[in-house]
Amino acid sequence: MTARAPSTPMEDNDKLHRLQRDLIDSYDEELELDLDGRSFDADPSSPATDEERSARRRYFRELFRLQGELVKLQDWVVATGHKMVIIFEGRDAAGKGGVIKRITQRLNPRVCRVAALPAPNDRERTQWYFQRYVAHLPAAGEIVLFDRSWYNRAGVERVMGFCTDEQYEEFFRTVPEFEKMLVRSGIQLLKYWFSISDEEQHLRFLGRIHDPLKQWKLSPMDLQSRRLWEQYTRAKEIMLERTHTAEAPWRLVHADDKKQARLNCIHHLLEQVPYSEIDHPEIVLPGRVRHEDYSRRPVPESMYVPQRY
Repeated sequence: MTARAPSTPMEDNDKLHRLQRDLIDSYDEELELDLDGRSFDADPSSPATDEERSARRRYFRELFRLQGELVKLQDWVVATGHKMVIIFEGRDAAGKGGVIKRITQRLNPRVCRVAALPAPNDRERTQWYFQRYVAHLPAAGEIVLFDRSWYNRAGVERVMGFCTDEQYEEFFRTVPEFEKMLVRSGIQLLKYWFSISDEEQHLRFLGRIHDPLKQWKLSPMDLQSRRLWEQYTRAKEIMLERTHTAEAPWRLVHADDKKQARLNCIHHLLEQVPYSEIDHPEIVLPGRVRHEDYSRRPVPESMYVPQRY
């Protein structure tokens, strides 16, 4: 086994700066201070350079534009009864959750929902392997995003020994036919693999370790994935080779740059759907109806949440 070369002080400073920028970026997006542009300049202590602030402005402008297109896509899906399944796979910390969050951020959760299934329970382990995923497939006018999917069997289950060789081979015999059935039933199926480098995953894990708001994302399985990097690589290569079909091809997303990955994935997703803008009737706010015999009942102050802010 080859040992990792020790990093230099300059490399350590670069990594620290990168972690600081990632933290600020994530908090800015959560708070949506970027809407009026002030988040880029309001904090004089921010370590961001002019070039970084300019890049962030461009990123947010394009993200909001693409999210506007996603809203149009959503309206079209509802109006036409289209059905979509979008699978997001990749190594731990590859950015799957980040792009899913940006896709769903402005959409109706009744139309676009996320399926992030936990490990199967004792009953589910006795079922047909795909059975628990079938329950989450969309009806007409729905989009389902799978944050990991039935491809768990080709990845973590294979590497960690959670399935037998027979189950593993049966998965590869079945999954092409299963996905063909989905497509024939009228479901549009998109599959994305988020690809990151060894060094990038290492850095993102460090970010999670040092960010108390992200430590929950690190599971013992995630930590094992660092040790078993090469085994996961071999499993991924076999999976792509055996499940990349004409009906359900894989699309690989370069994900070392989180923001570029999000924009590229969303842009590609939109290009795969022949959606068009749906005309909506003009919205007219009705007048408030008032009744002379109505009076509002007083509410005890003790029922109100204290105004701490």
